[in-house]
Amino acid sequence: MKNSKVTRRDFMAASGVMAGAMLVNPLSTLANSWSPDKKKRIAIVGTGSRAHGMWSKEVLKDYPDKVEFVALCDINPGRLEFFKKSVGFNCPTFTDFEKMMKDVKPDTLIVTTVDATHHEFIIRGMELGANIITEKPMTTDETKCEAILAAEKRTGKKVTVTFNYRYSPHRAKIYELLRSGVIGNVTSVDFHWYLDTGHGADYFRRWHRLKEKGGTLWVHKATHHFDLLNWWIESDPSEVYATGSLEFYGKNNPFRHTHCRPCRHKEECKFYWDVNKRQNYVDLYVNHEKHDGYLRDGCVWKEDINIYDKMAATIKYANGVQVSYSLTTYSPYEGYRIAFNGTKGRIDMWIEESNPMEERNYDEIVVTQNFGKREVIRVSHGESGHGGGDKLLKDKIFGGVTTDPLNQAASVRDGALSILVGIAARKSCETGLPVKIDGLTSIKPGIKRQFANG
Repeated sequence: MKNSKVTRRDFMAASGVMAGAMLVNPLSTLANSWSPDKKKRIAIVGTGSRAHGMWSKEVLKDYPDKVEFVALCDINPGRLEFFKKSVGFNCPTFTDFEKMMKDVKPDTLIVTTVDATHHEFIIRGMELGANIITEKPMTTDETKCEAILAAEKRTGKKVTVTFNYRYSPHRAKIYELLRSGVIGNVTSVDFHWYLDTGHGADYFRRWHRLKEKGGTLWVHKATHHFDLLNWWIESDPSEVYATGSLEFYGKNNPFRHTHCRPCRHKEECKFYWDVNKRQNYVDLYVNHEKHDGYLRDGCVWKEDINIYDKMAATIKYANGVQVSYSLTTYSPYEGYRIAFNGTKGRIDMWIEESNPMEERNYDEIVVTQNFGKREVIRVSHGESGHGGGDKLLKDKIFGGVTTDPLNQAASVRDGALSILVGIAARKSCETGLPVKIDGLTSIKPGIKRQFANG
């Protein structure tokens, strides 16, 4: 493999595939042939930290009889080779996506590239015979979203979006409580998410700081939250009105540099971050900057930052539920507060994910009934990442789990509706007007939610 700089055009080049290509391939007519008794032959495109920490070594360790990793692909040849060695895979590597798909013919493709390129690999992967497992967000605008919807229908393949938040125990308990009718019919929801000055700032160091790569945090981050709302409410979003601004990061500082390592403001900048103290980032990114120029420790004050750091939205649902949502990216703590208002009472939850007020191995849900009692429900933490959701999600995808009593599996429609709320919010910020969901793609919001297995 040559260690020359590889462009994304080269990456997709073998048959001239470009963004949103809609070429039909004979392999696309194959039925989904995987069964629980057959190993999934998996390829990964995009070998960054999410693939490294979530979708590779641990998957093979936990499901050795269910999966086989047959290929890895990335635009950065240095990171690609480190990834292969560090996870212990014995499979070929490619910087040419077309060549990988045609040479190896995986039946499953995991897409963990930059958000704005997801659609390219999702669409072409299906055309070349693979079912898709994609990181959220599924894509970043309505045109790419519609192309994915059309490709899934045309090829007969399946897109699975990895919404691990649905699987965490306390969020699953909320779903059960709402279904039980303990607070009657839900009428409105208050949902406020706080990113702290560690995690929140990191979005402004990375490629996520650019709208053209991540679609803003309305799409990249909040898609998690919108999917939870869609799932909990069991209806489709119909209209969004939003405001947003960049008032803290980016140009809102008197000094800046390209990235932290050479910065002369290290002593005075509270956001100075030493990437060299994170060996996994050194191995994945710093050691391979020469291939693509990507700086993992980019300056949070760079003037090219064009996403919002403060956001608020009013979301209307087809069943009449109204949501008040906000996202703040420079809070002193990380977590969220949510309340469901119903005709018979209210459910409250406050989850603090960093600097907790007290060390405890459970989360609390408070149920208060109108003219009645208040009950505090304790839900034990899960044993894996993202509130215990990661392992349960992977059991569903790789472990052969076929039951889905809480409708946690996420289809291409789920992936689309989660990003469409964020896309509508972004458009509303730009125009100052409310945006209707049914005007964005062919999906028409329904009063009753369509579930992946229902």
